[in-house]
Amino acid sequence: MTYRAPVEDYNFLFEHVVGLQGLRATERFAEATDDVTAAILGEAGKMCEEVLAPLQRVGDLQGSYLENGVVRTPPGYAEGFKAIAEGGWVGIAADPEYGGMGLPMALTTAVGEMMSGSCLSLQVAPMLSQGHIEALEHHASDALKEVFLPKLINGEWIGTMNLTEPQAGSDVGALSTKAEDNGDGTYAITGQKIFITWGDSDFSSNTCHLVLARLPDAPAGVKGISLFIVPKLLPDENGEPGVRNTLGVVSLEHKMGLHGSPTCVMQYDGAKGWLVGEKQGGMAAMFTMMNNARLGVGAQGVGVAEAAYQHAYAYALERKQGKTSAHAESQSIIGHADVRRMLASMKADVFASRAISVCNAVAIDMANATGDKAWKARAALLTPISKSFGTDTGILVADTGLQVHGGMGFIEEAGAAQFCRDVRITSIYEGTNGIQAMDLVARKMMDGGEAAMALLDEMEEEIEKAKEVFPNLASDVWEACESLREATEWMLSQTDMQDRFAGAVPYQRAFARVLGGHMHLKAALADRGGAREKLARFYILRLMPEYAALLVHAQAGAAGLFALTDEELAV
Repeated sequence: MTYRAPVEDYNFLFEHVVGLQGLRATERFAEATDDVTAAILGEAGKMCEEVLAPLQRVGDLQGSYLENGVVRTPPGYAEGFKAIAEGGWVGIAADPEYGGMGLPMALTTAVGEMMSGSCLSLQVAPMLSQGHIEALEHHASDALKEVFLPKLINGEWIGTMNLTEPQAGSDVGALSTKAEDNGDGTYAITGQKIFITWGDSDFSSNTCHLVLARLPDAPAGVKGISLFIVPKLLPDENGEPGVRNTLGVVSLEHKMGLHGSPTCVMQYDGAKGWLVGEKQGGMAAMFTMMNNARLGVGAQGVGVAEAAYQHAYAYALERKQGKTSAHAESQSIIGHADVRRMLASMKADVFASRAISVCNAVAIDMANATGDKAWKARAALLTPISKSFGTDTGILVADTGLQVHGGMGFIEEAGAAQFCRDVRITSIYEGTNGIQAMDLVARKMMDGGEAAMALLDEMEEEIEKAKEVFPNLASDVWEACESLREATEWMLSQTDMQDRFAGAVPYQRAFARVLGGHMHLKAALADRGGAREKLARFYILRLMPEYAALLVHAQAGAAGLFALTDEELAV
């Protein structure tokens, strides 16, 4: 089927649910008017539908491969990335001083989601460049910015992130890649990095790697890590790609999905690089990039969920099988109650996860525009929730879409299986969803729960007003907020962090479920009697109640988990 970009949904979200009005009232984003927003969404949506979507299947079937040390990409990928670059979509939020549009992260998130829904394996390339750009904007010297930012922003060059090593995955502090001072302002980088997405391509004139490495006198652990920018081709005196650096792709991983996106093993043999930020300040600089990427990955999950839903809906409209309900409009399988349940669940979760993602992006924008610490705390709180719920939704919706197809879903030609294979990585990379949950109940609660409670207070204030229109629905969401508040207080009262960690994942999902109920309620208020109100009722009455069981699990503590010995867990 043909992918349709959710432009209408985003316009509705921006105007009625997450509210860009406050953002437009700031000096920084005053030009992001409703007309500008609608035009950008329309143009991006058109590119996704006409240019990127046709690449989805060919990328899966042919994939990228390594030939004589060069990564060869699937047919059409070069043209697809060129369309992304020429449209300005790489630098949509980047600093205008270096060629960016300087638009809100909310729009970047929306465009990223649409690109993910049309062709996720190609979308990963501009997303990584965007994080790379942000890290340089915040931490690089002016000299480095002048050389690298213009070409990264206009898409001539692409950027990557190099953290993981064979012995250092989530435990970044265990990395062994070393950096030695060359005495001329550059450093020699030596080591091996794995799982490097888009570590090379045949359509970019240069690939720039942000590499974590350790200086000789650095202490052990994460505090001793520094960040370096290491290009494939060394810029000459004019800033153009010059001689080849001493780095290369050793091999490509054979993956269950995302075949069009090359995942590289990178080898650095004294490769020349430049320090980004302060010595031993690598993790702070890298987290700038990773936080951007975590929101982007959450949106990737939403994008695949949207595409999988559209694919399943189209199939359900056409496939005829058995006698349908007397209430049904159609004699195809969409007229069966269970198929209808699956489709409604998919659609409702897509909206909820999309709304949470955009709400997160708006908080980032407000923090950047105002410098208000409360907005910064809100953005930090929502980031792990957005990443985990967006990607969990992508996985669940893709799986449900396959189920809608029945036996045909298990057949590759039907196309439903690709969504499942492609999206599965999103809950793993850029920090697993379990790590996101632990971050939520630990680091994000170091303020004594102030940010979480402020969000719940704001939600309950809006819900109280909604009771005048939807008394029953609003009361259900208000009760869910109160239960979440009590569970948050329980988390804060636990001095043993293992008790928090044992219930972190269910707590994180419960938080997302309740947030989703609030977002759907706001949508219902803006579309009384319409399709969005009906969808809100479905979500609040049938999906949101999951939060209650999740919060029981969240508050069960760690004792029961560790009561089972290693031997008792054995097969």
